[in-house]
Amino acid sequence: VEHAFILNTVMKTAIIFSRCSSSGALEARQDTTRQVEDLQRYATTNHLTIVKIFQEHISGGKSNKDRPILQEALSFSQENHIDIILVSELSRLGRRCDEILETIKYLKDNHINCYFQKEQLSIFDSEGKENPYLTIMTAVLGTAAELERQSIYYRLKSGRDKYIRDGGKIGKPRGSGVKDKAQLAAEYKSIIRCLRSGESVRHTALITGYSQSTVQRVKKVFSL
Repeated sequence: VEHAFILNTVMKTAIIFSRCSSSGALEARQDTTRQVEDLQRYATTNHLTIVKIFQEHISGGKSNKDRPILQEALSFSQENHIDIILVSELSRLGRRCDEILETIKYLKDNHINCYFQKEQLSIFDSEGKENPYLTIMTAVLGTAAELERQSIYYRLKSGRDKYIRDGGKIGKPRGSGVKDKAQLAAEYKSIIRCLRSGESVRHTALITGYSQSTVQRVKKVFSL
């Protein structure tokens, strides 16, 4: 049972912000749908009126300034005096600790509360005081997310280096013609894996050894 201590009778308006990686259109819609449904149930239980729902399908590697849906949600909340933003978990506000903290500071400065369902934490408590545990939790979780991304990078790079040492070839094979999607998936599985883990096109090209144009083509074909 989730705690409702963060809310009081003054808080009436809310928005929902959901995010997932754009690994696939159908998968993305299903993932954000689950987030939205869970948060809608929370809003109903706590007598909140949902004013608007923002659903973002974008790579987790994007910086917050390159996330138009997130920026729109923040601006909308500030301009329309929204009381609280409902989010499934802290990581939806960014992969990097500094970006999460920056967003939380923006919300604090504009007196907008934010509830994180997974962590059951909010920026302000029922008396309007700042939650002393939120900054600590943000730092811990944000750092853990960054370490995980670095770990994925080094694992992929290590595998690539071993493949080359064992005589493997990287890059686009000579004489390759038009291929169907299944062939592309098999041939460029290292690119797909990197993009789905949240790596940028440039970093993916560096890790896999393919050109950025090839990575961009795969990204487009598989809607990554």
